[in-house]
Amino acid sequence: MTSRTDPAQHLSDLARLRRVRDRIDREYAQPLDVEALARGVHMSAGHLSREFRRAYGEPPYGYLMTRRIERAMALLRRGDLSVTEVCFEVGCSSLGTFSSRFTELVGVSPSVYRRQAEQAGAEQAGAGQAGAGRAGAGVPSCLEKQVTRPIRNREAPAKKPQ
Repeated sequence: MTSRTDPAQHLSDLARLRRVRDRIDREYAQPLDVEALARGVHMSAGHLSREFRRAYGEPPYGYLMTRRIERAMALLRRGDLSVTEVCFEVGCSSLGTFSSRFTELVGVSPSVYRRQAEQAGAEQAGAGQAGAGRAGAGVPSCLEKQVTRPIRNREAPAKKPQ
């Protein structure tokens, strides 16, 4: 933040960063860029990026893409939309960028993730479990979201050479 010696300014800056994060959480599917987010809280784009990273561990655009990928994972598990439809539904305008970022955060491509979710649902249905057909059947939604959250900051396991 600006000066660590001024607690009032520090709290004000944190509140502005929280407003940016809340806006990203609400409007992840809308076209958002760092400049627009910064204008909304009366900061420069560079300052917002630096301070957001300092406060949350990643820049605003990285946080936005993580939110989009989280939502895409849920839509792919649901199974009624194609990968391309999911890409546009979560606010991405490039299928290539979406697929690359998805693979980076999740460790598998969107189509592989969808296939794995469908297989898990079919296995549950075949086993006759209550709530079969949903990948997280019987698991509270708060735990399902935590377990299925994409890995941030490029921590996805590297592909093994064949």
